[in-house]
Amino acid sequence: MSTQYCQIIAPAVFLLLGIAGILLVVIPIDDMREPPQFMYGVVLDAGSSHTAMYIYKWPADKQNGTGIVTQHSECHVKGGGVSSYAGERGGAGRSLEPCLDQALKDIPKSRHHLTPLYLGATAGMRLLNISNPTESEKILNEVGSKLHTYPFDFRGATILSGQEEGAYGWVTVNYLLENFIKYGFVGHWLSPGRDTVGALDFGGASTQITFETADVVEDKSNVMELHLYGRDYHLYTQSFLCYGRDQVLRRLLAHLVKTQGAGPHVSHPCYPAGFNVSMKLDMVFDSPCTADQKPTPYSPQDPLTVIGTGHYQHCLGNMSKIFSFDRCSFSKCSFDGVFQPNVTGSFMAFSAFFYTHVFLQRTTGITVTSPTLLEGATHTVCTMSYQEMLEKAPEQKGRLQDYCAASVFIQVLMLQGYGFDELSFPRISFQRKAGDTSIGWALGYMLSLSSLLPGESMGLRKALRPEAWAGLIFLFVFLILIVSGYLLLKTCQKKDSDGII
Repeated sequence: MSTQYCQIIAPAVFLLLGIAGILLVVIPIDDMREPPQFMYGVVLDAGSSHTAMYIYKWPADKQNGTGIVTQHSECHVKGGGVSSYAGERGGAGRSLEPCLDQALKDIPKSRHHLTPLYLGATAGMRLLNISNPTESEKILNEVGSKLHTYPFDFRGATILSGQEEGAYGWVTVNYLLENFIKYGFVGHWLSPGRDTVGALDFGGASTQITFETADVVEDKSNVMELHLYGRDYHLYTQSFLCYGRDQVLRRLLAHLVKTQGAGPHVSHPCYPAGFNVSMKLDMVFDSPCTADQKPTPYSPQDPLTVIGTGHYQHCLGNMSKIFSFDRCSFSKCSFDGVFQPNVTGSFMAFSAFFYTHVFLQRTTGITVTSPTLLEGATHTVCTMSYQEMLEKAPEQKGRLQDYCAASVFIQVLMLQGYGFDELSFPRISFQRKAGDTSIGWALGYMLSLSSLLPGESMGLRKALRPEAWAGLIFLFVFLILIVSGYLLLKTCQKKDSDGII
């Protein structure tokens, strides 16, 4: 009986294996694309007042040569900017260690050696490079040596030009607004064909304006060409060194000392009434932005007491003096003899523009959407006493005295300098983040550099077409049922035969 079963089962098994083998050989096989791995990039934004680290990621395959980049994480370095460590050996490098250690955790270990690492220093280091180029070079070398000790692909520590800082900020703004590329309903990345948005950046030591224009840019130093997602962009960009928030406050105080005399007391119309502060003269004049305003004779350790008077008109008058609106060798200028075409389109203002805008709204209840409202809110803040400010924004205690001056500066810069009016000013939006991504130059820098980084081709694997798999499964099930039925029939016939005997 066992011989009879073997005579039935063995041929059935071999038949199935043979059919399956033949089908696997003759059925066509496709190359199936596997989802790409992520590439990562790290940018250290070494600003004038502090350093921030941003980690970005993008699929290894790129769209029209540029990565679809998203922010993965960020870390803010404690202490001042790297330029503040001038003369302190090793300090700048050590300050970066906690954030770099975080990057080791945030980026998969298998991608460490493939992850480009950049450090871009901005206006703080540009100023140090002017006043002490030797010290500037030492800091960059020291920071570079520190970054080389980490397992990333370190690509260099450099000082960005003002134009680069402005242009990369513009890239960030328009990328986050999906003006370059967006994910369509059909499941593909599409070019939305929208107009781009101008970028307004207000940092600690410089301010930038960047936008597309159809006008002829008369000063070619203001032109920057970018290639992103298969398109070329022609930009006007200008960076004003010494017009960042911290340096403007110093320049204003230096102007007051110069005009009132280097006595021990100076009245400050932009400081609120009821606020006084004492300092040494070198706190005012130890910057390249104020060096030409030093009184004669000058002793850096001489004491200075600054007394707030809270007078809007006097503040506006003195602030206007740090600009020069008289000289211009072009058909039109913004200020300080710098060419600028007329502002066109929408703009996004970020960094200190955003924080000042929020403060004005909180303390005055005015949402600044026009030149008239900007002037009204600024006037209201500048006539508040220090105690009134403290009651409205107690968490800003260490900065309250500076908001009147910052607001007046923005008023002069935006309206007289850049030329925003009742029609164009409402098209400015003030923002700090878009989604989970911080607005600044770092993302734009990473996007531009990602176009230079080699992409990885998508992984391929051999795979059957879905319809082929379905056919094979059906065939196997059908054969199993036929063979099982055949064997069951044979078994029943054998039992019937045994019963008859």
